[in-house]
Amino acid sequence: MRIAAKSLAILLLPLTLAACLESDDTRSTSFVESANADQPFPANYKPEILAFLRTYLNNPAGVHEAAIAEPVQRTVGGRVRYVSCLRFAERQSDGSYREPRERAVLFVSGRLDRMIPNAAEECAGAAYAAFPELEKLTR
Repeated sequence: MRIAAKSLAILLLPLTLAACLESDDTRSTSFVESANADQPFPANYKPEILAFLRTYLNNPAGVHEAAIAEPVQRTVGGRVRYVSCLRFAERQSDGSYREPRERAVLFVSGRLDRMIPNAAEECAGAAYAAFPELEKLTR
């Protein structure tokens, strides 16, 4: 009998949760949902980018020619976001370096959201400055 009660509870759980999802409340509570919502400036963009790249890059040590552009508002995917552009050359597994490539880092609600690897369009006209902190990263 005890097993049957547990089985019934497990079967009813999805129905109970689905009922919780039903709501007449259509108000937006997130910057993500509104294309025209004002986005806060990402005040800690450099430390967030460094922390992200430490895990994103296979070998964060030995990055060359690192440059960064201060975040500016751009429309990406129909939504206004702060975008910071990066340009750097990373060390390959054989010890050589590729040409520096541009990447765009998108911020939502003032926090790092994602990186766009091939960002020629998003980074057109970016004003780059040296980013020595990126060149000093270690594993």
